[in-house]
Amino acid sequence: MAVSDQFRGTGVAMITPFQKDGEIDFDRLTIHTNRLINKGIGYLVVLGTTAETPTLSGKEKENVVSCVLDACGNRVPVMVGVGGNDTRAVTDALKSPWLKDVQGILSVCPYYNKPTQEGIYQHFAAVASVSELPVMLYNVPGRTSSNINAETTISLATDFEGTIIGIKEASGDFTQVMDIIRERPDGFLVASGDDAHALPMISAGGDGVISVIGNAYPALMSTMVASALDGSYEKARELHYRLFPMIKAIFMEGNPSGVKASMEIQGWIENAVRLPLIPATNLLYKEIARLDGLLHRSD
Repeated sequence: MAVSDQFRGTGVAMITPFQKDGEIDFDRLTIHTNRLINKGIGYLVVLGTTAETPTLSGKEKENVVSCVLDACGNRVPVMVGVGGNDTRAVTDALKSPWLKDVQGILSVCPYYNKPTQEGIYQHFAAVASVSELPVMLYNVPGRTSSNINAETTISLATDFEGTIIGIKEASGDFTQVMDIIRERPDGFLVASGDDAHALPMISAGGDGVISVIGNAYPALMSTMVASALDGSYEKARELHYRLFPMIKAIFMEGNPSGVKASMEIQGWIENAVRLPLIPATNLLYKEIARLDGLLHRSD
């Protein structure tokens, strides 16, 4: 089995549960980890955007990873977000001893600096040169103001085959995605970074999703993705359009405010985020509650 195969299917970009006072709720994080695994999620992604990672201290990041690994108990692979806009800091972070028991790294395109394509290539070349773990690129221009174009992705996939094993694509540019799928080396994964695009991306030859809504509806999302990957598109479409209104709703006021509201409605966590994020407004909260009722808690 190729190293990348363990990250094919549905991964969940995990939220970080907070108590009302803003402290991390590790008991809820343990419960959440077990729930995701028991509901069929293929792998866990820790310390991504959805985890509110920029608001976590270094020690908190280490404790979150440790908590998830302990709860997971090697039942599914764990991928950890290690990225930034200071290449030296990222390569230093990859040497952290608390990463030794994880199975992969998700590394975002450098943000704010707005590097050229050559700068992006050199950044990830440096990451690949020090990483002892497989690396998945993360392209999300809406947050970083920098796009990893198809040519750069293919160059990295080819030049660092076996280390750079895939990309989480959240550019929304399907022409770019299809160029990557068409030109990629064997085994290189293309995962959707947008829940709404998971089904069309898989239909074009993609390999799954790193999901936000999977935090709240893991069984529905993992079943949809598995059905699409199996070619059972009628079932996949039914589940996609069943989830689609909720997917739109949870992103209306930013991530993870919406998905945390959904999870509180279901009784899993407190609806607490750290500034500069704020909880979902009452109007959105009521709409999410309405949509949750329509989903009949079927997850």
